[in-house]
Amino acid sequence: MSKPGYRLALFATALAFVVVLLGAYTRLTHAGLGCPDWPGCYGFIGVPMSEHKQTLAEVRFPEAPVEVAKGWYEMIHRYFAGSLGLVILALAVQALRRRNQPGQPLKLPLLLLGMVILQAAFGMWTVTLKLWPQVVTAHLLGGFATLSLLFLLAQRLSAKATVLPSLPARLRSLAALGLLLVIGQIALGGWVSSNYAAVACVDLPTCHGQWWPAMDFANGFHLTQHIGPNYLGGQLDSDARTAIHMTHRLGALLVTLVLLVLAWQLKRNGLARLAGLLVLALAVQVSLGVSNVLLHLPVLVAVAHNLGGAALLLTLVLVNYRVRSAVWLASPAADTGAGFAALPSK
Repeated sequence: MSKPGYRLALFATALAFVVVLLGAYTRLTHAGLGCPDWPGCYGFIGVPMSEHKQTLAEVRFPEAPVEVAKGWYEMIHRYFAGSLGLVILALAVQALRRRNQPGQPLKLPLLLLGMVILQAAFGMWTVTLKLWPQVVTAHLLGGFATLSLLFLLAQRLSAKATVLPSLPARLRSLAALGLLLVIGQIALGGWVSSNYAAVACVDLPTCHGQWWPAMDFANGFHLTQHIGPNYLGGQLDSDARTAIHMTHRLGALLVTLVLLVLAWQLKRNGLARLAGLLVLALAVQVSLGVSNVLLHLPVLVAVAHNLGGAALLLTLVLVNYRVRSAVWLASPAADTGAGFAALPSK
């Protein structure tokens, strides 16, 4: 039987996945400034719809004409994100109330509560700093981190416990490396998106017909660029965007190589289903990335690529959880309240 809070954690994970989807759609439809203020929209709780409210909105924000569709994209994302925050608060309260019960995680729900508060701040700064790429990328990473931690919490509250074979330390190291590389690749993807570099190259496998086109890495990865202009549409020139795009491509090659080796090692160690899931998630994500280039970034494919990144990340979280829980499950003294049930030795 699963531990108390499992279903709520599973629901929160699904809700976080929807928030990631809505965030990607908002960003890719250029609706990040659909509401020029925060947390409301032109000073209202929702998008101004009546002629009177729209007139008042234009007086308040003359530099930001009302675009109803983009406003609703942004506000719907905020509504779902706010709902997720309330669910995470409930998880934290439950954890505090049940902190003395065996197997009840406490630090993880509290970390999630802190994360969602930080995410709210990043959501505000995304608007007030007018899509500054550093903040947009950090906001995206925070969303993925929240999703991953909720998924991990659901795993730790699940009743499923499988006795795994003794796994070599190199497999755990390889799984950790794969996870770190995927996180880095997601960060690069966020940097590509926030700097509007997704279509900097429109051919494959070359870019602008060249294997190594002209690129400006110094400006493409100038992380201390000043705050001030409106970054909607991006501020970088072609060579800088090309540098960002090509770095993301090279990162994809590295990630693919490492994850294929990881899948092979998982299969060799008796985790064939987990290996198959990893290869499937990787294949889907690579296919979506290639489609984005060849089809010139259609919105639905681009959103699917974001969701594919989330699915691949969760797969790596699951892989690391499984290969590391084998060590915990092997030790009768391993239960320290972290959510792993100690199993007696045979």
